Amino acid sequence: MRFELTQAIDHLSRTPGTLRSLLAGLPEDWRHANEGPETFSPQDVLGHLICGEEADWMPRLRMILEHGEGRSFEPFDRFAFRQSHAALSLSELLDRFESLRRENLKALAGLALSPATLQRWGRHPDFGPVTVEQLLATWVVHDWNHVFQIVRVLSHQYDAAVGPWKAYLKVLRV
Repeated sequence: MRFELTQAIDHLSRTPGTLRSLLAGLPEDWRHANEGPETFSPQDVLGHLICGEEADWMPRLRMILEHGEGRSFEPFDRFAFRQSHAALSLSELLDRFESLRRENLKALAGLALSPATLQRWGRHPDFGPVTVEQLLATWVVHDWNHVFQIVRVLSHQYDAAVGPWKAYLKVLRV
């Protein structure tokens, strides 16, 4: 499927509500469940997404627009949330994410990116040359990836409880 900026913005605007529906009011043991060492709990995912709103997507987009391939993106610390947002409650994290996403999407819309601008090149520190379009498409899929991760972690809390139906529940076999 071809990338469409208006659709990408629409998808990105849905993530805060989706996460609020999945996570608000969850008991603490469910919010902090994970898949082992160095994996993310649902609450960790939220902190990680907030860090992305603060230091990844829009800063990288602005870097491409200002510097093109002449300057590489700053490396993104996937675990920065463990220091920067550890003291926030789940409700505060949900509110913060929603606010940041709204601000970023407003800023993105304000850029009025043209089809030619979507094809401008920047430089990723690991991947090398990347386009604005690739960055924005990745932002959308990154959201979905983490929504899936949350659903997978929550589903695994009932791994044993589903009994023989596990054979039909692909999310428990991932």
